[in-house]
Formats: sequence, structure tokens, C-alpha cells
Amino acid sequence: MNSAEELLRKYIADNILFSNNGYPHADDTSFLENGIVDSMNVLELVMFVEQKFGVKVEDAEIVPDNFDSIAKLAAFIRRKQELTAV
Repeated sequence: MNSAEELLRKYIADNILFSNNGYPHADDTSFLENGIVDSMNVLELVMFVEQKFGVKVEDAEIVPDNFDSIAKLAAFIRRKQELTAV
């Protein structure tokens, strides 16, 4: 089974960066500060996260603390999955 980080790296490389060479940044690299993801891409990421990981992302949760790096997004996904598993 692929980790959330692996799936996110692949999705961003393929669908946002259009890279054939994978995701070229560290997992804690800020999407916003480095121009990796723009506001439209955040909406794409929300849809991907909901579909791929089976979690509901509330509007109030679409903040940099949750969506500004691979590491933050993967941690957010794990928290949401733990909440829905209870």
C-alpha cells in the first residue's frame, strides 16, 4: 500500500507540475512560498483528497496549516481518517 505522501507526490507531479520526473521537492517544502500550488490547484487537491482518501474536507479546513506541503497534507489526511474510523 502506498503512503499518503507517495500518493500526494505522484498526484502533484502528474497533475499540477506535469512532471515526468516525479515530485522534486522535500515533503516539508511550502507549496505557496515556492509557487508549487496555486489557489485553483488547492481545489484540485481537495477533490483528490476526498476521492482518494475517503475524507470530507470542510471549507474551514482549507488553510495553509493543512494544505501547504506534502507533510502537512498527509498529516491532515491521517487525522481525518482517524476521526472517521472512530
